[in-house]
Amino acid sequence: PDCRMVGRHGAPVMYEAPTTLPADGKPGPCYDHPGALADQARFLTKLVETLGRFDNVVIWNTWQEIGYWADGIVGAGVCFCPHTLAHFRRWLAERYGDLDAVNRAWNTRYAAWELIQPSRAARQAQAVDIHWQYFMDNVQVAAVLRARAAAIRAADPLGRPVFAHKGGPVIGAGQDWTYARTQDFLGSSCYPAWGCGSAWDDGHQRPFQRDQALLTEMWDNVALKYDYIRSCNGPGTPVWAAEFQGRPVSTGFQKGRVPTAADIRRWMLTAVASGVTAISFWVARAEIMAAEQNGFGLLDSDGETTARLLEAGRVGRALQAHADLFARPTSPPGRVGLLVNEWNYQLCTHLAQGGEHLPYSLRGWHRLLWEMNIPVDFVEVDADADRLASYQALILPFPLSLSEAVAARLAEYVARGGHLISEAAPGRMNEQAFCTRGELSPALAALFGARQQAFTMVREPDGGMRWSPPERTWGEYLDARVLEGAGPLAGHQLRAHVYVQTFAAEHGEPILFAGADVAGVRRAVGAGSAWLLGTYVGHSGTAYRDPAAPAAVRAMLAACGVHPEQAGRLIVRKRVLPEKEAWFFANPTGEPVTACVSTAGWSRVEELLGGEIGTADDTVHFTVDPLDMRVLVLRR
Repeated sequence: PDCRMVGRHGAPVMYEAPTTLPADGKPGPCYDHPGALADQARFLTKLVETLGRFDNVVIWNTWQEIGYWADGIVGAGVCFCPHTLAHFRRWLAERYGDLDAVNRAWNTRYAAWELIQPSRAARQAQAVDIHWQYFMDNVQVAAVLRARAAAIRAADPLGRPVFAHKGGPVIGAGQDWTYARTQDFLGSSCYPAWGCGSAWDDGHQRPFQRDQALLTEMWDNVALKYDYIRSCNGPGTPVWAAEFQGRPVSTGFQKGRVPTAADIRRWMLTAVASGVTAISFWVARAEIMAAEQNGFGLLDSDGETTARLLEAGRVGRALQAHADLFARPTSPPGRVGLLVNEWNYQLCTHLAQGGEHLPYSLRGWHRLLWEMNIPVDFVEVDADADRLASYQALILPFPLSLSEAVAARLAEYVARGGHLISEAAPGRMNEQAFCTRGELSPALAALFGARQQAFTMVREPDGGMRWSPPERTWGEYLDARVLEGAGPLAGHQLRAHVYVQTFAAEHGEPILFAGADVAGVRRAVGAGSAWLLGTYVGHSGTAYRDPAAPAAVRAMLAACGVHPEQAGRLIVRKRVLPEKEAWFFANPTGEPVTACVSTAGWSRVEELLGGEIGTADDTVHFTVDPLDMRVLVLRR
């Protein structure tokens, strides 16, 4: 009885699981309890001994859609039981060494470890709560994942891969890097038609327009998701689409649209273009439980085939015919890295008016670069610290909280010839949620050669109120404005979003102006450069879009030596082997686009799905239908 999880208010979570529906047994018992932990290992050992002798079991999945879901299921965050609180304090002791170090870092006066308690009321933007949520997301869950993987590996006679999968990546968080390192790799579910972007996006007004919705499914719900999961797994690691939509999303009595064969093809090929090495549809036949009635299957509730099933099979057979290229991790690394910082994520999610801006900016940068034909990786500042130098440019979105250790690492990256582009207010707070004097990280202020003059909210264009809180009194907001470029950005403009930060440029070159005030600087450091932009440019990727923002970003990256992989209106991604490549051509527009592509150096070119292509003089020409994708397979 005492292995139950305990909610924030001290009551045990009395969730019963007579069936795994509808919440997959979540939140379950607390595996910080030694008896529950031992029983978990005993059960898994018996399970693997029983099923592991069958060689048609190809992989073990230790946690379906990782998470406890306790807030949604039982209305209480977990776990506040004595075992987990003791685990939390042990982790703090390992991280800080002694209680005095905790008190110095947190500006607290704890007299004993057992007095450290996360807040039982609403989450606060204070050190103890940020550390508590970091611990639950990255330490406690990770320990359960490691224990499950260890038990399975010890019992499996065939040594098959062990993985787990998320419901979806948490954009802006580093937790997925943590989970990937507890298993052989991490996967993700993918239900592209479950949502249609953010309420802040252009085109989010209901009823949704067809082309806008289909494009959002493609880049936001598939490409962004799997670029993130591919990145957190690291180079040379498989990426599984562990649950893939095959029928309408159905929740309660709301049934989504029935996917067409074209939807299935677009989603599958977009996933593979983003690095996916295996696709597992949820589910074969339509769901039977009431909460998801008749949803999700490739088949309907009766009958033996559908157009969706036939198209999934056709695409699957074509991919399997080139399993050397598609069933292995063959995505080339990006030249640009979008930086992720778990501690910044934790601070932002605890901060009023902050939690949505970090993922929104990061997502907007991804879309800008996706449409520019510049492949990117997401790079976690701690987990990927040894790989920073492999990127020509690193982009630092919405970096409110930053430790000086991370700032020093980024300064070293620039000193070694890298190019760092930061949005406004890097290191405005430290990792303990305390404000930095001067409102900039000292290490980065020195790197950029600037200090802050002002930091002021700015209105949205045309009186918009997508993210802006109502003002409390006169003078909180600047009028909506566009920042004017100078130096390497001369002739370019960037719309100001959320805030405008202005600077005294001491050693940095002014590159953006808000009227007469400097709103952006660049400083050359040897062969590298550091760019500080006094607003949140990523928001321009999805909100109040205009051609000026991508043009300015393209100019910045060109100055950093980064150029698009391919010109034209089609978005191009590749899977690469030494003697064989696949080139994916996605058409994000509402009209057909014809391309003429050089194939010099390749002896054989075919269209993956057998479509017609024209060839002449080392070129291939073909047409991609609106919101569709075609794939060329080339061999030497």
